Amino acid sequence: MNCKNCHTKLLEQDDYCKSCGGKVIRNRLSFKNLFEHLSETFFNYDNKLLRTFTQLFKQPEDVINSYINGVRKKYINPISFFGLALTLSGLSIFIIKKFYMQYLDFSSLFEGIKVSQDIFNATSSNALEYNSLFYSFLIPLFALISWVVFLDKKYNLTEHIIIYLYSMSLLSIIAVFVAQIVLIIVPQHYFIFSMLTFPLMFIYHCYALKRVFKLSIGNIILKSVIFLGLFFVAYFLISILVFLVMLATGVVNFEDFRPK
Repeated sequence: MNCKNCHTKLLEQDDYCKSCGGKVIRNRLSFKNLFEHLSETFFNYDNKLLRTFTQLFKQPEDVINSYINGVRKKYINPISFFGLALTLSGLSIFIIKKFYMQYLDFSSLFEGIKVSQDIFNATSSNALEYNSLFYSFLIPLFALISWVVFLDKKYNLTEHIIIYLYSMSLLSIIAVFVAQIVLIIVPQHYFIFSMLTFPLMFIYHCYALKRVFKLSIGNIILKSVIFLGLFFVAYFLISILVFLVMLATGVVNFEDFRPK
């Protein structure tokens, strides 16, 4: 008998391959063993996904530094973790667009501002449509700003990207599940939930970066202020660029801003 993964010769009593570590599968695929495999993969405490998820709360520096230092078996790799986050986010967006779009109309909150309903509709639609792309863009942006702010810590740009692949994936997965709960129970308060995600994201990153870079409270406050300053400058410039693109493509025009 040979291993089906790496074709190494196995003994009849082997349950795992001594070469690649793959589990020996003897039974045909059925609903029962498929469920057992899924349970073992996602709900067993010792599996990589659950361990990665919990350790990113308890010891984020261990997850991040382990991968940076070459440990590959202990935790799920950041690309796979980010792929899972994007998949769940895409599913969440599909559900929102299908059943909850009426709760994403926030134009009533800006009644004093003379901007047409079309702009709000276009903004909400585009925010959902390109959510994954936007989230993917934030990671290198955060990493670049972080690399500048923490230049004295000798982490290169790629290593900063690893930090944010893990942290943003974790926050995205949590946001997906909490968002669905909010939409089921109190959908009218979805806007409040959306606004709360930003300060919570900031707090988690302060906590994670403090542990990764072994900073004091005063040091992390100073670094956070610098990070926020650079981020808002980048955000302002990107917002102008996006607005110009929307003007060029006809998504918005100057007529939309004229008082009715």
